[in-house]
Amino acid sequence: MIVETGHFALVLALALALVQSVLPIWGTRRGDVGLAAMAVPAACGQFALVAYAFAALVHAQAVSDFSLTTVVENSMTTQPLIYKIAGVWGNHEGSMLLWVLILAVFGAAVALFGRGMADDLRANTLAVQGWIASAFLLFILLTSNPFARRFPAPLEGHDLNPVLQDLGLSIHPPLLYLGYVGFSIVFSFAAAALISGRLDAAWARYVRPWILIAWCFLTLGIAMGSYWAYYTLGWGGFWFWDPVENASLMPWLAGTALLHSAAVMEKREALKIWTLFLAILTFSLSLLGTFLVRSGVLTSVHSFANDPRRGIFILGILVLFIGGSLALYAWRAPALRQGGLFAPVSREGALVFNNLLLTTCCATVLTGTLYPLALESLTGEKISVGAPFFNLTFGPIFVPILLAMPLGQSLAWKRGDLVGAAQRLTVAAGLGLALAVGLAATLRGGPVMTAIGLGLALYLVVGAFADLVPRIVGRGLSARAMLARALGLPRSAWGTAIAHAGVGVTLLGLAATGWGVERIVAIRAGQSVDLGPYTVSVLDFTSRPGLNFSELAAPVEIRRGGLLVATVHPAKRSFPVRQATIAQAGIATLGLGQVYVSLGDGHADGTLDVRLYWKPLVTAIWIGALIMALGGFVSLSDRRLRIGFARKPARPRAVAPAPQAAE
Repeated sequence: MIVETGHFALVLALALALVQSVLPIWGTRRGDVGLAAMAVPAACGQFALVAYAFAALVHAQAVSDFSLTTVVENSMTTQPLIYKIAGVWGNHEGSMLLWVLILAVFGAAVALFGRGMADDLRANTLAVQGWIASAFLLFILLTSNPFARRFPAPLEGHDLNPVLQDLGLSIHPPLLYLGYVGFSIVFSFAAAALISGRLDAAWARYVRPWILIAWCFLTLGIAMGSYWAYYTLGWGGFWFWDPVENASLMPWLAGTALLHSAAVMEKREALKIWTLFLAILTFSLSLLGTFLVRSGVLTSVHSFANDPRRGIFILGILVLFIGGSLALYAWRAPALRQGGLFAPVSREGALVFNNLLLTTCCATVLTGTLYPLALESLTGEKISVGAPFFNLTFGPIFVPILLAMPLGQSLAWKRGDLVGAAQRLTVAAGLGLALAVGLAATLRGGPVMTAIGLGLALYLVVGAFADLVPRIVGRGLSARAMLARALGLPRSAWGTAIAHAGVGVTLLGLAATGWGVERIVAIRAGQSVDLGPYTVSVLDFTSRPGLNFSELAAPVEIRRGGLLVATVHPAKRSFPVRQATIAQAGIATLGLGQVYVSLGDGHADGTLDVRLYWKPLVTAIWIGALIMALGGFVSLSDRRLRIGFARKPARPRAVAPAPQAAE
């Protein structure tokens, strides 16, 4: 019964989405306040219905209701509960329902917390959000129904894909979708501005918190996905330029450019047309990523669907929204009024430079991702574009962004002093250069680019706070006074510095990979292998059963200078229902570095292939991403960017009458 009501709730949600997409725009065009106001209850009602449908699917997975095809294909009775719940979005149908749920969450959030917005802007924004919801609800109901029945219902399911049976999967897709789908509301704001023809600093102030929310969650989602692939797939790497990985990186690059562009628009009411274009581009790249994963045109551990009908449907959605928004942009954008002017050497100018390079990086990734698909469709020739192409094209474009980040942050708005900004960065540049030269001279024969990268990382971390130090530290000031100054700075300034420092921390981990050690050896129980500064000893090979798998485990001791520093338990798990085997890496975190052990195939002589890695500072990659997201959330806590909490006017105080002069 719950399943049937969940399906019916999706049908009702589609009906409400259609109401939400038509009546508010009609009301704003006719000046009918009642019709325009329908956007708010429609958005909230749609969210409630989709949330109920999602809860019904979660219930079906939790109780192993094998009358549903999605439950049969992605669960079994002995599967741990956490993976039953993760199985809701570990397949195409359930993940698309999660996609629509998050879409409805953002629509309802604007409806509830957009009280300070102009009524027509909120109505048009929710109407555009209703168009998107209508398209994807129709897609789910016609091609990807998560409540499709199977008769007769089997007694047991087929289990979840073993690669997806991991705690990271319970976190990664929701975070990633909050970022992906979060940019839908930014797109809706942009389309609403084009429909109404009004675009000003107030619009940028309304939209910036939503950009920040989407960007923070997308950052966390990409980082979680990277770490999940790192420790689950047994490859020993954190990024492989997989096409589906690229599909999440592209909207992140465009969204980063959009975040900076919106800051310029709010401050100087400049870059209006560019900001609108980036808002459309970012969500278009999110839709493109959805198409690549769901259409079956890519083969990846991340992709789900192989049904051409689904691909054609999503391609139609892609053409409708990207083509329609670009047509609206071409029609309305030239009529927008020119914003404020600024000198080339200014913070605005630095942000424009940043935007140009970020979008160029995005275009590079897009070309490398789509070119093999285009070539195969036109000529039938299959080629692979991998890490060498991206490293040679993406890296040289991204390095100038890193060099310019602290410099642009130190420039003043409207007109800056380049020499003064460079002087404020003297300490950061000096420390970075000293570290790079010192490492290159000390570690002779080592990778020079690693030393340069570590020096650049230190320059970024120190330089991120170079703009704040003069505003806090002053000659003759007490520690208490300086603390008061620091607490008095806008949280957005602290958030910017923290996020930029996070980029430096991530670069620290990326650069240090050049010092890593990798060994692939055939080893017997009791043997030891030298791995960088450590000695790795495999104690034994042990077979043991699990809930829905059996595994071959190998307790491994890690010693340094003869002292035991860690013990890990890598394993190879076999899932009989899926007839699949995966490696479960054993990872020891030692400081910021990690020793990584992954089991391979066995041999007739009793040996087993083992992949061993020593990765110094590798955890800094993901710590840096967490710091970036933290910076975004700190900025979001700034009162100017808080959603729906406009500053209340102070109540007028009663003023005592002035005393009358004695006569």
